[in-house]
Amino acid sequence: MSRSYRGKRFGRRAAVRAVAALVVLAVIVSVTAFYLNNSRPAEPSVPAGNLKTAEGSGDVSGSAAPNQEPAASQPQTREEEPPPPAYDFSQPVPEREPVENSYFDDAAFVGDSRTDGFMLYSGIGTGENLAANGVSIFRLAERKSLTIDGEKYTPLEALALKQYGKIYIALGVNELGYNNDKGYYEKFCAAVDEVRRVQPNAVIYIQSLIPVNEAQYLAATGHDYLTNDHLRIYNQLMQQVAEEKKVAYVNVYEAFADENGSLPEGDSRDGVHLYKESCQRWLEYLRTHTVEFDTLYPDGPPPVEVPDPEPAGPDTSTADGSGQG
Repeated sequence: MSRSYRGKRFGRRAAVRAVAALVVLAVIVSVTAFYLNNSRPAEPSVPAGNLKTAEGSGDVSGSAAPNQEPAASQPQTREEEPPPPAYDFSQPVPEREPVENSYFDDAAFVGDSRTDGFMLYSGIGTGENLAANGVSIFRLAERKSLTIDGEKYTPLEALALKQYGKIYIALGVNELGYNNDKGYYEKFCAAVDEVRRVQPNAVIYIQSLIPVNEAQYLAATGHDYLTNDHLRIYNQLMQQVAEEKKVAYVNVYEAFADENGSLPEGDSRDGVHLYKESCQRWLEYLRTHTVEFDTLYPDGPPPVEVPDPEPAGPDTSTADGSGQG
């Protein structure tokens, strides 16, 4: 065999081997690619509606870009509770759970003989008794009806001797015989102003008049000028005073009035002054009708009005210094 023939033969073999190697390499690459593609786990598909941003709450399907700073969280704003409604001074103090008698430890009671009887027979056992027989709203600032440590004082002067937390005022029976409703209203307003001046941090309670028994009073005294019709007018005037001066009005009348608006015979010996059991019912009513200073005046004590000096009203006391109530 010639040298040239052997060279050609060797060249063909080399070319066949090269082609075969390329084919084998292509097969290996194809198989590897196929294996890799089929062994990679498929990414779950997420509906577009379920995608949430990184600053939202709940499940998040994606993450922020590597260099993206998370959005600053917005401060949560808490809804402020609405302020309580303002106290309605046009209405009587509503009923509530009864307080203990110790509630009256810092209370002063200004009134006439009815209040004096209340302090003696109700069982209250505490509080300052600044009541006196024959006291009226017309002479409250002039008549020195109280004696304290040997000194004579008017009820308003006595109130200024110390500070109280509550002031209870019950006046009007001795004034029923006078046809001076306008003067009664004006004098009551002036009295409340003066009480507030000397007791700016006290709850001031105006107590409505307890009804009378006209027949009993007529039989006991021979007088007929105490009528429940006029008494109810005074109660309306006192409620107006309470609304105007922004003090508490306690409707004790409703605890005693019968179906005719009269005091039942069993409550009194003379149609005006109350028996012990009736005084206890009076106390029970006061215990269940109280209101706090902060409820009345959430923004602090009301302004103090200095009353203008006025001429003295009629003297309702009798010659011996006593009165009807």
